[in-house]
Amino acid sequence: MLGIKVLYVLCLVYEFFLPEKGRELHRALFELLPGFVWENVLSMMWGAVFLGIAAWITGCYLAWMYNTSLISRETIN
Repeated sequence: MLGIKVLYVLCLVYEFFLPEKGRELHRALFELLPGFVWENVLSMMWGAVFLGIAAWITGCYLAWMYNTSLISRETIN
């Protein structure tokens, strides 16, 4: 979760250094986050919370898949 938050903040900071043409695509990608609006600090915090929740759910799912595959191999042998 920490990694996704650091990446999110770095992407927000990087947006201010992009030329205008690259900024359009970058802004469009961020607006895919539900409730995200540029120049709104509360909205940017919500984006960080949303990505943290998504990272946590993904981590739980990957851990479950990994543990399930270990149990299946032990049962077969």
